[in-house]
Amino acid sequence: MTTTTETAALAVFEAINRGDFAILDRVVTDDFVDHGSPFPVEPGPAGYREILTFVHHALKYRYQIQEIFSTGDRVVLRAEASAVGLAPLHGPEAEGKPYRITTLHLYRTEGDLLAEHWGVRDDLSAFIQLGVITPPDPATRV
Repeated sequence: MTTTTETAALAVFEAINRGDFAILDRVVTDDFVDHGSPFPVEPGPAGYREILTFVHHALKYRYQIQEIFSTGDRVVLRAEASAVGLAPLHGPEAEGKPYRITTLHLYRTEGDLLAEHWGVRDDLSAFIQLGVITPPDPATRV
């Protein structure tokens, strides 16, 4: 059974995939904070919209939800993000190359709304897939 806050979190990821962030005004608190923002933004839906616009248009992330659950005032999602390499972020040799990474997202909720977000990405895997970093040699493990 999906909770109201799980539905709100899923709506955020659907919005990222579509690039339409109107839903944020209805699913996050007025003082919402994304603790993983790559740049400073104001709290609330407007700031989150700015971050997610960057995630959709610049980073080109598209998410597939693998798992979601909630407990108390928390919602947790595990998702796979698909994207393409960007020269300014990954280096010129990675430009346009596709990659997939595992991501984890934790939301603190207030009532039916999302109030805070923390995210974790497997950036090392992205750099290895893009050929920017050589994967470790298993034979050299101690």
